[in-house]
Amino acid sequence: MRDLESTPAIREVEMKLTEYLGAYAEGWTKGDVDRILGAAADAFVFDDPNAKQISKGDFKAFFSSMKETVATLRGGAYEGPFMELSEVLTMSDGDELTASCWWEIPGTSLCGGGLIKVTNDGVLTERITYYTRLPD
Repeated sequence: MRDLESTPAIREVEMKLTEYLGAYAEGWTKGDVDRILGAAADAFVFDDPNAKQISKGDFKAFFSSMKETVATLRGGAYEGPFMELSEVLTMSDGDELTASCWWEIPGTSLCGGGLIKVTNDGVLTERITYYTRLPD
């Protein structure tokens, strides 16, 4: 295991990766698509088993549709966070950060896991799973 105290360049890269991940997570908790995409790499792909692979260019439309579905499931106005994240685990090899988390959308039965890859360009991928099925 490397000694991070003796490798400031690696610490700097890992801080940048962590900042991308933090901004991305904040975007999800607030339901802020611009914050999510601001942390995403140009080659970003969001992999949802119900919607398949969504590119960065198609993500705004996907997210808008998702927010409409969530509003319907919530049955109206909701004052809390769009999403809650917990059980976050991260691992870094210096050039890439891998994170996994549990996610829940309060006011709905939607929850599951996410696996996120972050590079120096931003969040590269997220692959999610659902613990519950989406409505037909």
